[in-house]
Amino acid sequence: MSAALVRPRDGRMIAGVCAALANRFGTSPTTMRVIFVISCLLPGPQFLVYLALWALLPSEERVHTY
Repeated sequence: MSAALVRPRDGRMIAGVCAALANRFGTSPTTMRVIFVISCLLPGPQFLVYLALWALLPSEERVHTY
């Protein structure tokens, strides 16, 4: 089973969105950051999606596992 989509406490650069996506999809945070930066060169709402994920994804310390 894959990891939950939460922003980790460790490995953050700005908000932890790329680190969360990397954990979820099984890749390195650096790879996800490079993909994000390259995607920003293309037209589209990438930066707005990043901001939305920052606002919507819970931080790891706020997630309770039972």
